[in-house]
Amino acid sequence: MDTQTRTAKADPQEELAARLRLLQELSGLGVRALARDTGLSSSSLSRYLNGQTVPPWPAVVALCRLVKRDPRPLRPLWERTSNPLPAPPKSSRQVQPLPRNDLPRDVPDFTGREAQLAAVLAAVDSHRVVSVDGMAGVGKTCLAVHAAHRLAPDFPDAQLYVDLHGFTEGRPPLDPDSALRMLLGALDVPSEKVPQEGIEQLAACWRSELARRRVVVVLDNAADADQVRPLLPGAGPSVALITSRNRLLGLDEVPPVSLDVLSPQESAELLARASGDTVGPEGRLARDPESAAEVLRLCGHLPLALRLAAARLRHRPGWTVGILVERMAQGVSEFDAAFGAAFAMSVRQLNRSQARLFRMLGLLPGESFDEYVVAALADVPLRSAQEMLEDLLDAHLVQQPTAGRYRLHDLVHQQARRAAAEQDSAAERERALGRVLGYYVHAAAAADAAMPFVTPGRAASAGPPPAELPRFPDKNAAFAWLVTEYGNLMAAFETAAAVGADVHVCELPRFLRAYFARRCGTTHLNVLFERSLAAAERLGDPLRLAEAHSDLGFARYNAGRMAEATAAYEAAALRLSEAGDARAEAELTMRRGCLSWDAGHVEEPLELFRLAWKLYEQAGCPTGAADAAASEAWAMLQLGHRDQAAQRAREVLGIPHTDPAWPPALTARITLGVAIAREEPDEAAEHLRHALAVARDDGHLHNQAWCLNCLGVALRQMGRYEEALACHREAFALLDELFEEHWKIHFLNGYAETCRLAGLTEEALRLHRQALELAPRLGNRYEEVLAHEGIATVLDRTDPAGAAEHRAAAQAVLRELGPGA
Repeated sequence: MDTQTRTAKADPQEELAARLRLLQELSGLGVRALARDTGLSSSSLSRYLNGQTVPPWPAVVALCRLVKRDPRPLRPLWERTSNPLPAPPKSSRQVQPLPRNDLPRDVPDFTGREAQLAAVLAAVDSHRVVSVDGMAGVGKTCLAVHAAHRLAPDFPDAQLYVDLHGFTEGRPPLDPDSALRMLLGALDVPSEKVPQEGIEQLAACWRSELARRRVVVVLDNAADADQVRPLLPGAGPSVALITSRNRLLGLDEVPPVSLDVLSPQESAELLARASGDTVGPEGRLARDPESAAEVLRLCGHLPLALRLAAARLRHRPGWTVGILVERMAQGVSEFDAAFGAAFAMSVRQLNRSQARLFRMLGLLPGESFDEYVVAALADVPLRSAQEMLEDLLDAHLVQQPTAGRYRLHDLVHQQARRAAAEQDSAAERERALGRVLGYYVHAAAAADAAMPFVTPGRAASAGPPPAELPRFPDKNAAFAWLVTEYGNLMAAFETAAAVGADVHVCELPRFLRAYFARRCGTTHLNVLFERSLAAAERLGDPLRLAEAHSDLGFARYNAGRMAEATAAYEAAALRLSEAGDARAEAELTMRRGCLSWDAGHVEEPLELFRLAWKLYEQAGCPTGAADAAASEAWAMLQLGHRDQAAQRAREVLGIPHTDPAWPPALTARITLGVAIAREEPDEAAEHLRHALAVARDDGHLHNQAWCLNCLGVALRQMGRYEEALACHREAFALLDELFEEHWKIHFLNGYAETCRLAGLTEEALRLHRQALELAPRLGNRYEEVLAHEGIATVLDRTDPAGAAEHRAAAQAVLRELGPGA
């Protein structure tokens, strides 16, 4: 025992595995049960317990919480195991997330289909892709999802599901571009790693991501081969299961499995299982075999229709099967399909409120939904919405893919829309849709308020606030809600644009800024703000128009499009002169200060940050004022005023706040660490490492790169060159993940200077020249000057003439920029 303990302590990975095995012992559960209760795959959990694989941090947290133990004491050990420099894996965003599992719930009464299931699994083994085709309601999705659940243990990296809406009434099929972006987002691929345009480039990115993971993805409800072809995996182990009402003849390389209706024996078995009928001669079905056979005939042996009929029997213990047949026969004339009889009978069992809600569900944009949006849709209390959803669930009129989430089968969705069009007035449908769009804006605003963004905007005004909104106790809960609802939020935005709800189009993107910042997103945000600006122009309100121009400029700036950002800020300034809003003016002033700095000015940004501080103070926005003060300290540091920068940074750090990732504090801590690196190296390193830990916990890769590069600069000033180089290299590994070359311009020259002092002159020269190539393209004249000066310093000993040319070029840029540069 002592030998084992000593071995474990000598190997951090084994020690961590031993601690995890102790947690399993405390739980009293086997591996499969433990995996189920923690949301992990059993195969991955086995590797964690055996020490074969280092678990992601959330997996450690999940195991600890299951046995009511604090995970924090394990964090240092996990960090030593994950990386000797206490850094998370390069692919992490916050900490390594749990594997994504979007699969709908596997039905407990899956019946028959043994041959078809075997064919699907065999096709996956041989071709890694299979298509399941058949008529509506025949059970294609049920079979594909059941097969995906069977495959999940062998594909632990993610289990994805996307409804392509090839045959959903009231909405066009999901285009491959949108589908690919949704799938890449589900894999937590940063949006800047995703190509901005071009379906071939997107598909290549998707295949590249799948090639290095083991993922199973269900592509449900495909319209045709052209829609699904870009979504197929390429080389690598990942697999895809496709469903469609049509045989996908254009996919010659994909083996098809065609479904027909269930056999009479399978139909009878499904009806019995779904209805909860007593096994044996005493059951209702066995006592009246003729009526049971008639139910099967009326349902056309379709699984969906059989489950609808079975739900009536399950919840009507006093009914005979003959009564069920009578009720179903009453509805046959309503719809010319076998499904119609079962559906019509199920709808007739609803009371007036339930039937009204069911019809309105067909109006919802997006995918799955929760009780909050349903309460807003129907204009009923949350508890009533919950109760009615449970009634609809019992009637099999809605599905529950996961706890707290609901969805409609395509056929049911189609009938709900038709019923609404026939029974509800256009005005009532319009009001219901307006409540849904308003709900999404107000809910996004509530989530945004829980996220760390320095300048919270005005309150949402797109329609009256709903009676009930989700509660977000912290930023992580808010972020999780935004991730879950992202598809619905985009669908709501598109619907608002389509129906001319311009206030909603203006406001919704503003409440997604912190979400996009947390995901390091700029590409899609640019598109949203372009359309938001068009809506603001139609509304003609000066303040909305000013904010839209300012937001678009900020998105352009973060995407490295400096000239466009300048034009947008100038347009915002013109509108603000009419609006006269101090907070909006302060925000624009801050943004112009950052842009001015990158343009090569030094005095002007400092003045703008000081003006922004005054405007925020006047507007009663202390967080904005603190952010302006922190930016002022940073600007003073860049000007060489280290003592004043340190003093201002300490003032900001003295402002009370509760969020560890409060943006002004992060900026101030980084500034202070670099400012005092020479005089107080220990305190400087403490501030910078604290900032880095906060950035990692917050999951913002840009901030992590910033902290690492500044830590590298500080360590260089302390003469600790090897440690400084390690920090720079780690920072650039993060930036490489983002596929955002323009962000490197902020760090290339500093990294190059560290290389020069560490004796790596060729590397220093390469980095300075990379900065010199990038800076003019981005309009960043300040870094262009630094690159020329850096190259000159490197060339001084070996090429004095070349050094003189670069110094002259730097002076020419400064003269071009004029006084204050």
